[in-house]
Amino acid sequence: MSSAPHIPVLGREAIDHLAPREGGIYVDATFGAGGYSRAILDVAGTRLIAIDRDRTAIAGGAELVERSAGRLTLVEDRFSNLAEVCAAQGVDTVDGIVMDVGVSSMQLDQAARGFSFRLDGPLDMRMGQAGPTAADVVARASEGDLADIIYLFGEERHSRRIARAIVADRQETPLTTTRALADLVGRVVRSKPGDIHPATRTFQALRIFVNEELEELQTALAAAERVLKPGGRLVVVSFHSLEDRIVKNFLASRSKSGGGSRHLPEVAQAAPSFQLLTRRPVVAGEDEVAHNPRARSAKLRAAERTSAPAHDDGEPSSWPRLSDVMRGG
Repeated sequence: MSSAPHIPVLGREAIDHLAPREGGIYVDATFGAGGYSRAILDVAGTRLIAIDRDRTAIAGGAELVERSAGRLTLVEDRFSNLAEVCAAQGVDTVDGIVMDVGVSSMQLDQAARGFSFRLDGPLDMRMGQAGPTAADVVARASEGDLADIIYLFGEERHSRRIARAIVADRQETPLTTTRALADLVGRVVRSKPGDIHPATRTFQALRIFVNEELEELQTALAAAERVLKPGGRLVVVSFHSLEDRIVKNFLASRSKSGGGSRHLPEVAQAAPSFQLLTRRPVVAGEDEVAHNPRARSAKLRAAERTSAPAHDDGEPSSWPRLSDVMRGG
């Protein structure tokens, strides 16, 4: 099954931590170009369920499905639904799950998808086919909501200035293309030579918000906890601090045992459902970064499922919700 045309960031390290074995059942929760899937299928006798919400990725995987001789099932869905996807295939528990979180290089390189301001295209940014586009959000969200979205999901300190400019400009001309939005941000945010483009954080924020990426990740991690069998492994590769923080905190809370101190009584706490395999995140080496600059920000975290029951879901996040913002809530 080798001859992979695409090598994912930290691909070797991800497969090493996943440790697929003959006869195991695995989930590639973010199929993309199929790099992880090919490596898993290279292990004889593995069965794989792969998920992607992008119809283009699903179509691109058709040849691999055919060559897998029935070992690969490719499903168009959100990776937050991985438990339901597995159940629909008659699978209750799996031996490993790998996730490559965030936008793919294929999506960034297609102008028509509207993910990048490097190429002018419609301001879309949707990974799937349904729901509001980034242009819809820019057109309808209030100034306060826009400022919160850009600040929270883009970590952009000029968020209020950008939101004010968007609201002023859209009254004259709708912002419907990537270039129009990038030019607007470039006009109101000053940058020095060598800095990242001033629109980078705004585009990141809108993409994360439109695709509900952080909520998706939280839900997918909890689903993985329920689906993995004892000894099963979870491997997650993320590309910015917001994602990595969610993964880090999830695994930390699930691998913690005991509580209290010498001065305080021990707090009742659920038994650890994961054992950490990576105390610190695995990062790309110099050679990989030289060949693929996107690898510079990648962080891999991995853990092994224990026999303890899954923990209860924590408190819901307080982030702005796509549905609320679009109905003016």
